[in-house]
Amino acid sequence: MSSLREEYDEHQCWGMAASINLYHCHPQHIKDPKKIQALVDGLVAEIKMTKFGPAMIQRFAEGTLEGYSAMQFIETSSITMHFDETKNRAFIDIFSCKFFEPQTAEDFCKKFLQADRAQTRHYFRH
Repeated sequence: MSSLREEYDEHQCWGMAASINLYHCHPQHIKDPKKIQALVDGLVAEIKMTKFGPAMIQRFAEGTLEGYSAMQFIETSSITMHFDETKNRAFIDIFSCKFFEPQTAEDFCKKFLQADRAQTRHYFRH
């Protein structure tokens, strides 16, 4: 069986995407814009990307949908994050034209947010 990187190269992919769902996150980590900024910065470094401009971190919506969202352009595309404070969940999407390891991203986010469980799906763009 080939590695993910070999599969990416073999198919001459233009990019890849990963969606990470995190459950039972530490409540204060998903409600604090400074923690969210640290999560963005750490994730970018962990998957060996380069930030392009500052992260946008905003709190908006109403009722059970109110919470923080974040978006960070990277030189090869973007990272978006949405946080559900009602159920202490985080939803993180990474798209990049440069290869990265989805499992590395999941492991970092799960540890940073002290999540009990994580689920990641990835796919290639070609």
